[in-house]
Amino acid sequence: MRGGAAAVRWDAMEYDEKLARFRQAHLNPFNKQSGPRQHEQGPGEEAPDITPEEALPELPPGEPEFRCPERVMDLGLSEDHFSRPVGLFLASDVQQLQQAIEECKQVILELPEQSEKQKDAVVRLIHLRLKLQELKDPNEDEPNIRVLLEHRFYKEKSKSVKQTCDKCNTIIWGLIQTWYTCTGCYYRCHSKCLNLISKPCVSSKVSHQAEYELNICPETGLDSQDYRCAECRAPISLRGVPSEARQCDYTGQYYCSHCHWNDLAVIPARVVHNWDFEPRKVSRCSMRYLALMVSRPVLRLREINPLLFNYVEELVEIRKLRQDILLMKPYFITCREAMEARLLLQLQDRQHFVENDEMYSVQDLLDVHAGRLGCSLTEIHTLFAKHIKLDCERCQAKGFVCELCREGDVLFPFDSHTSVCTDCSAVFHRDCYYDNSTTCPKCARLSLRKQSLFQEPGPDVEA
Repeated sequence: MRGGAAAVRWDAMEYDEKLARFRQAHLNPFNKQSGPRQHEQGPGEEAPDITPEEALPELPPGEPEFRCPERVMDLGLSEDHFSRPVGLFLASDVQQLQQAIEECKQVILELPEQSEKQKDAVVRLIHLRLKLQELKDPNEDEPNIRVLLEHRFYKEKSKSVKQTCDKCNTIIWGLIQTWYTCTGCYYRCHSKCLNLISKPCVSSKVSHQAEYELNICPETGLDSQDYRCAECRAPISLRGVPSEARQCDYTGQYYCSHCHWNDLAVIPARVVHNWDFEPRKVSRCSMRYLALMVSRPVLRLREINPLLFNYVEELVEIRKLRQDILLMKPYFITCREAMEARLLLQLQDRQHFVENDEMYSVQDLLDVHAGRLGCSLTEIHTLFAKHIKLDCERCQAKGFVCELCREGDVLFPFDSHTSVCTDCSAVFHRDCYYDNSTTCPKCARLSLRKQSLFQEPGPDVEA
């Protein structure tokens, strides 16, 4: 029995010895530490170049030789379940990782196309690059909020969305990079680019000076800009040397390729003057400004271009609906049921529609052009009229009777067949009002009463 146990131990030691030689035969290219054999050299002899194959220890005669002809390109991809490549995961220095990446690239090129070894090498290359990026751009201890040049940056948590940095004009890889977004103007950038930002937040301009440039592409020429970008002042020219000059159709100025990405936007000046909704190329700054201003009611069309109502029939219908809604507003303010039902919240996205009938936003004009605003406003108008004339008895009791004919149904100021006095807000049939006179009878009676009150008394009559 003792002899058998000793034989087993001897076989195990022999197996471990063979396994050690097998591991040494499979060299790892990430850990190129050659082990040259010790040759006896004379004082004048030079050390010969020793290849990895020659660096292997010599096996005793009769032992099988565990050598792999592809061990230099193996990257540790063979089925060695007892160790892992040292250069891949244990490299903690940027220089070591860069060297490992270059070696991995070279090995990928040398491996057969579409082979399993090449696929595994690509996976290892990805891991190396991720590790390198973590060392270059650490995301630990990054603040969640940063305030710079009136920007209010919040650290993004999304890892799957691919964005473009507005500063360096490169892709933001959310999986491995930290990036921030301004809550005011939606300016996006890497965390490493935050301190390099020189553009103030566009939302501050919107809050302080909310108005459009209403001249169509007011170009002044590159010479007025000293052949420099209007934003970053980089040298530009129309020939593209040193950088291409790109014109913004909104401001009329020229920008470099870093400040002008050929984004398309609808130009307000072309809309109000030509009813032209074709998107045109604008700079990044102009695009953000127009995006923030699109829902702001700052266009007074009657003053800017009163002839537009003669050209666009939809605008006339929208204006009439808005005027009717303003006449319905007093009914809802004094009606408890309407306040509980919050009917006026039907226009919460267009609050200016319940304040006046003159101001328009670019989004309003876009919806008019697309035919959406007329349909939605007609539905809201029908809902409001139904509450006042049919559903609510209190609102019905606030109707009018024509004081000229005193016949017919109860009238409301928003009815299509009525006329409203601008002085006393009395309501009449339109036909009655224009057939009898152009003067409101209620206003006429009030004027007579005023005259009688201020009339001088006559002389005293002696008894």
